[in-house]
Amino acid sequence: MRYAYGVTSALLLGGAMVSLVTGVPAGAQVAQNDASEMRTVVPRAGAPASFADLTEQLAPAVVNISTRQRLKVANNPLAQLFGMPGMDASPQTREAQSLGSGFIVSADGYVVTNNHVITAEGQGQVESITVTMPDGSEYPANLVGRDAASDLAVLKISRSKPFPFVKFGDSSRARVGDWVIAIGNPFGLGGTVTSGIVSAVYRNTGSGGAYDRYIQTDASINRGNSGGPMFDMQGQVIGINNAIFSPSGGSVGIGFAIPAEIAEPIVQKLMSGQSIERGYLGIRIQPVNEDLAASLGIAHNRGEFVQAVEPGGAADKAGLQAGDVVLKVNGKDVTPDQTLSYLVANIAPGSRIGIDLIRDGKQRQVSATVGKRPSEEELAKQQMFDPDSATPGDDGQQQTPRSGKIEQSLGVQVIPLTPQIARQLGMPDATQGVVVAGVDPSSDAGAKGLQRGDIVLSANYKAIASPADLEQAVVSAKGSGREALLLRVQRRGGPATYVPIRLR
Repeated sequence: MRYAYGVTSALLLGGAMVSLVTGVPAGAQVAQNDASEMRTVVPRAGAPASFADLTEQLAPAVVNISTRQRLKVANNPLAQLFGMPGMDASPQTREAQSLGSGFIVSADGYVVTNNHVITAEGQGQVESITVTMPDGSEYPANLVGRDAASDLAVLKISRSKPFPFVKFGDSSRARVGDWVIAIGNPFGLGGTVTSGIVSAVYRNTGSGGAYDRYIQTDASINRGNSGGPMFDMQGQVIGINNAIFSPSGGSVGIGFAIPAEIAEPIVQKLMSGQSIERGYLGIRIQPVNEDLAASLGIAHNRGEFVQAVEPGGAADKAGLQAGDVVLKVNGKDVTPDQTLSYLVANIAPGSRIGIDLIRDGKQRQVSATVGKRPSEEELAKQQMFDPDSATPGDDGQQQTPRSGKIEQSLGVQVIPLTPQIARQLGMPDATQGVVVAGVDPSSDAGAKGLQRGDIVLSANYKAIASPADLEQAVVSAKGSGREALLLRVQRRGGPATYVPIRLR
C-alpha cells in the first residue's frame, strides 16, 4: 500500500439523509403527545442483511500477487577503500518478496493490479511474478503493461480452462453513502472481505499528479490490499484499492480507490499493447487557496494558479505566463474535483484547445496545442524548484535592512540587490529586486517559507527595484483593502515563484 502519514483531522458524518417507512425525512421532528402513538422508525429496505452471497460470487476472481525481487545492497565500504583481505568489494544482492492483490477481468486470464505492487524497490529488479488463486493454485504471470502515472498494471496468466472474472462498472454513478465491499490480501493473510460505504467521490488528496482523483471509502483497507477491487452491490468493480491515510500504518477508515471510469480505458489500452499518451502543457501550478485569492482579489477555490512556465513548452508557446489563473480548459471548469492536471492529461497530444484565464485582474482566452506528457521518471528529473537556501555576502558596502512598513506589514527585512550580491546568489548582474535579509518566524512570510537570501522580484505584478518600491506596494495593497500581497520570489537553484503573504 501507499501511505500518507501524519493525518490527524477526523471526518465527521451526521444527519444521514435517508427516507423512512413513515415517509418522514430523517432529521424532521414530529411532536407526539401520546407515547402510545409513537411508531418504530426504521430505514427503508436496502441495507444488505449479509454480503455472503455477493462475496461467494466475486471472491474466485480476486487473486493474491507476489513478486520475487533481487535487490542491490551496499557492499563493505572498508573493502572498497582499503582493499582489506578477506572482504568482498563486489556489489552484493539480496532476495526480497512483496505481496499485493489483483483481480481477473477476462476468461483468458488478464489480471489488473497496481503498478507499485509489481515494481521493484529502489535499485532492485523483479525476477518473477506469481498469481495465487483463492483455491491455492499458483500461476506464473507475465507483465503485459504498466502505467506509473495512474499506478495501474496488467498481468497475464494461462491455463487450459477459463478463469472466473469480474467486470468494471460505472463509477460515475457512485454516490456518497453507497455500500461497497473490498476483497484483497491484507498483511498476506489471504482472501479477506471488508465492507463500508462510499465516503466521498472524486476526492483530491493533495498529492498532485494527473490522477489525484479517488473514491474514498471507510471499508478497511490495509497493507496488501493494493490492487484489489472495490465492488458495488451489483458485483461490479467501481474502484481499485490504492492508498490510505493513516498515522499508524493501519486502516483508520480513510481509504482510496482509483475510479473505474479512469482505470478501465487505461487497462484496455494496456491489454491491447497500446502506449499511454497524455496531454501536457508544461506549467507548475497550485490551487487558488484563501491567501492566494485574497492577494489577487478573486473568488476562493476558483481555478489554479500558474507558478512557472516551462520554456519552449506548450503553455509557453500559447502565451501563458507565471501569475496567470487558469479558469477553464477546453470549456471545462477547473475545480478541486476536476483539476487542471486531470483535464489536460485526458486530452490527446496535438489537440488544439482554448484556455480561459485571469491575468492582471482581466479575463482572457488563449489557444494551445497540447504537448505529450513526459514519463514519471522524466518528470522527476525536471523538478522545477530547488530548496537550497542562499545567503547574501558582503559586497564591501554597509547594508542596512529596510524596516518601517515592510517589516511591520510583511514580517521581513530587505536590502537592495546589488550586482555583487546578485552574483553571490547565482543571478545575473542585471537582476532587479530586493534581497530578504531576515524573516520573522512568527509571520505569514515565515510560515510560507521565505528565508534569508530570497530575492523579491515583484509585488502584485509590479516590478520591484528597491525597498522603496516594495514599501509602496504594501501601502497600495492596504489602501485598496487587500489582505495579502502577491510576491514573486527567486531562490537560488529554482525558478521564480509567486507567494501570497498575508499583511498584518
